Amino acid sequence: MKVSAERCHHCGACVGSCPQNAIFMNDFILDFGEACNKCGRCIKVCPVGAITREE
Repeated sequence: MKVSAERCHHCGACVGSCPQNAIFMNDFILDFGEACNKCGRCIKVCPVGAITREE
């Protein structure tokens, strides 16, 4: 997953939506852990569209 630093408001919605508990916010920087299976729930709940799939 890729996060746009310019768009992200650090609301934490993505962190709470992850069923794998694979998203961490450290010093207002999102980190996707190895448990991330790219299900896309974080993309759907992000109110500002800051998260996209990496290609």
